[in-house]
Amino acid sequence: MNLTFDRPVAHRGLHDRTAGIIENSAAAFRAAIEAGFAIECDLQLTADGRPIVFHDDDRERLTGRTGAVADTSFEEMSSIPLLDSAAGDCPMQFADFLALVDGRALLQVELKHQRDEEGTDRLARAAAECLADYTGPVTVESFDPRLLVLVRKHGFSGPLGIITYDYDPEGHHSTLGEEQRFILKNLLHWHETRFDFISCAKNALDLPAIRFWRELGVPVTAWTIKSQAEADAVASACDQIVFEGFDPRD
Repeated sequence: MNLTFDRPVAHRGLHDRTAGIIENSAAAFRAAIEAGFAIECDLQLTADGRPIVFHDDDRERLTGRTGAVADTSFEEMSSIPLLDSAAGDCPMQFADFLALVDGRALLQVELKHQRDEEGTDRLARAAAECLADYTGPVTVESFDPRLLVLVRKHGFSGPLGIITYDYDPEGHHSTLGEEQRFILKNLLHWHETRFDFISCAKNALDLPAIRFWRELGVPVTAWTIKSQAEADAVASACDQIVFEGFDPRD
């Protein structure tokens, strides 16, 4: 598969909280499109099984409301304004997000880890169904190999990406067993996921598995780059950056 990331990828859209443009909001996505960037976004699943563009499992940081997204109806989620949004943006249904973008930017859509197998399958199915009629350039990615397998099973035929990092035992995924971390760190799930690209943490680009697959021609995007100095530092080890907090055009 000939996959080219020819533009920097705006992490959760081109957001700027100080300007009232909140991550994963319509304003952030419009700003990214207008600036000519690709877009990364996140998908969670509401209690009634609808995919919504939202990063956190919990609502509090972005809406000021307590409770899990998975325990909240879509109607409620989509009516809560995002904190500090100048436009009063609310979390978007995935279908509405796709209609807004309408093929004007390459998409990296991250399917977020769900708390049980049923939710994992429902999110993969819902995402695939929404993307079935979308004609713009789009990729799907996840930390969870199961989500890649399932979204393909449910009909998504576009490029798939595995998101990875160094899987430090003290890190975010510290609850995983040693064998699981080893498999994920070394991308040993390829025979199941058949990923088309890798989205790698900026401090893990020198991992042997990342270098191996890149040498074989698999594109690598690096996250999350927060300055031009960081972009310059990773330029030789990746094919594109996923950025926030600065303008890589400057």
